[in-house]
Amino acid sequence: MKSYREEILVEIPQRRGFLNITPQVEDAIGKSGIREGLCLVNPMHITASVYINDDERGLLGDYDRWLEKLAPHEPIEQYRHNDTGEDNADAHLKRQVMGREVVVAITNGKLDFGTWEQIFYAEFDGRRKKRILVKIIGD
Repeated sequence: MKSYREEILVEIPQRRGFLNITPQVEDAIGKSGIREGLCLVNPMHITASVYINDDERGLLGDYDRWLEKLAPHEPIEQYRHNDTGEDNADAHLKRQVMGREVVVAITNGKLDFGTWEQIFYAEFDGRRKKRILVKIIGD
């Protein structure tokens, strides 16, 4: 069995944003040479998520509005975490709802997706560089 590791670097200029990272993950699979296996993708930050869903602008906007209703950024005083001087408690809660990572099967050197599935990076405390881990194992 072989393994391959790569980091994708991103910088979302706003506090929140969604980025389809499927092409970068597919590139990593190509570089790995692995034809059959598994691909794990996770953000290396506790205020971001990686998830799978449809790449449809309306849905991405729905996620943003829904998450902001569940855990609004302001007023920042509503969160005890922000008593430490931080202002990102909402980002931690949003990440918890959206999840940490995805694992996708690799078949014949390609992501083995269902119809419309794509891999997304969701940023909840942006405006600085972040890393996304892609770890591929298999043969």
